[in-house]
Amino acid sequence: MWAFKSITSNGALVGAGATVAGLAAYIGANHKTAQCSSHALEPQYYAWNHRHNWNSFDHAAIRRGHKVYTQVCSTCHSLDRIAYRNLVDVCYTEAEAKAIAADIEVQDGPDMEGEMFDRPGTLSDYHPKPYPNVNAARFANNGALPPDLSLMIKARDRHEDYVFSLLTGYRDPPAGVQVREGLHYNPYFPGGKIAMAPPLADGMVEFEDGTPNSLSQIAKDVSVFLCWAAEPEHDERKLIGIKAVVLLALAAIPTLYWRRVKWSYIKHRKIEFKP
Repeated sequence: MWAFKSITSNGALVGAGATVAGLAAYIGANHKTAQCSSHALEPQYYAWNHRHNWNSFDHAAIRRGHKVYTQVCSTCHSLDRIAYRNLVDVCYTEAEAKAIAADIEVQDGPDMEGEMFDRPGTLSDYHPKPYPNVNAARFANNGALPPDLSLMIKARDRHEDYVFSLLTGYRDPPAGVQVREGLHYNPYFPGGKIAMAPPLADGMVEFEDGTPNSLSQIAKDVSVFLCWAAEPEHDERKLIGIKAVVLLALAAIPTLYWRRVKWSYIKHRKIEFKP
């Protein structure tokens, strides 16, 4: 009777193992199929300065990248999470940020008569949306919906490497690859076919600091700007971390002294009870 139960138990274990193995094989096959259908060229690793533990963002690059976004990217893509006040002391002075915000018109209201009205932008306003709603955005882009760029860097694997590679990766399709009208070939985009036309070109944006306005430089600067937009607290967080490390190192000195000189005596003393 015991042997029969053991065999039955072993059979159940074998059956469960076979079921798990089958499910794993099925999931693995589907995963490989999904990978093949979304195949994209792996972006190259680039030496971004802000990736190092002790380095901040290149704020001159943020300023140039904001200009690229304003003149190029903002025609299709929104930046919902960044207000003009966020740019103060990052890439513009307060007066410069106010002047940039004043160039846009913001619908406000209602007024005393219940009517909506337009006013110049202020530092508290966010970057304007290029389209009033999702349907208008899709209609203007042949059915494709341009994503918001506020968190685009964090939303993609390889982050700024991917964005830079995508912006500079447009090329003619290889032999045998058919790209229908309205799409463009980019090996870094999943599937290789993207609705967005090449957005950047050499010399399309002039930088006031004299930085060469090549395609790669423009793509680099807007990638740095979008990386900052996804994490505006980046520099402050690193600064707080450095201060914390220094304070902990200073606090370790008296702690070790107390442990070595004071606590060791208390720890090793022996108390005896003598009746």
